[in-house]
Amino acid sequence: MVSATFRFYDGLGDFLPRARRGREFSTSCAREATVKHMIEALGVPHTEVELVLVNGESSGFGHLLREGDRVAAYPSFGAIDVAPLQRLRTWPEGRQRFVADAHLGGLARLLRMAGYDTLYDNHYHDDEIERIAREQGRVLLTRDRDLLKRRTVELGCYLHALEPSAQLRELVARLRLGAGMRPFSLCLHCNLPLRAVAKAEVRDRLPPRVADTHEEFTTCEACNRVYWKGS
Repeated sequence: MVSATFRFYDGLGDFLPRARRGREFSTSCAREATVKHMIEALGVPHTEVELVLVNGESSGFGHLLREGDRVAAYPSFGAIDVAPLQRLRTWPEGRQRFVADAHLGGLARLLRMAGYDTLYDNHYHDDEIERIAREQGRVLLTRDRDLLKRRTVELGCYLHALEPSAQLRELVARLRLGAGMRPFSLCLHCNLPLRAVAKAEVRDRLPPRVADTHEEFTTCEACNRVYWKGS
């Protein structure tokens, strides 16, 4: 066994027992234990860690811990440029796509409303969510820290908030999603692009009051739902 000292900053402390939050603490580590192994053994999913310093120097997850090592782990820095330090993952260029676990239906709906491609089915099991995230390069959204600790999960976000609108605000801040929003461009049910249609094309599917007061409509070609401002 070797002994190393750890310090988890900002929101990473939420994954720790209260006695270990906001302070350094020493713990025993198995020989040949890596930084990643110990971070997750202490309760923090690797997806939540953006930067690691070992003895004051930028380090990857694969660093083998030695006696007396001092490890500092940091969450996402948002828009702050931390170059030339080594970020632990590279986020894909362009708009992020998501897959949400079975407990985040409200968040999935809000993300679709904001125009973000988000797969969700309350029958998804963990293995299927993991596979979709891996094969399609989607960001896995969950409140299950054990799911995020799976080895093949590269991009994931743990949602600390419980209420969907608060979860959306949390995610927008972490991944800087605000500039990429395209409100009401996706079907809330099918997650497919909406098509603009003339009123005449959908009049027979409109409530009388809506037909009298609205002129702009979109429809989903998969489920035939019609949307209008305020719908």
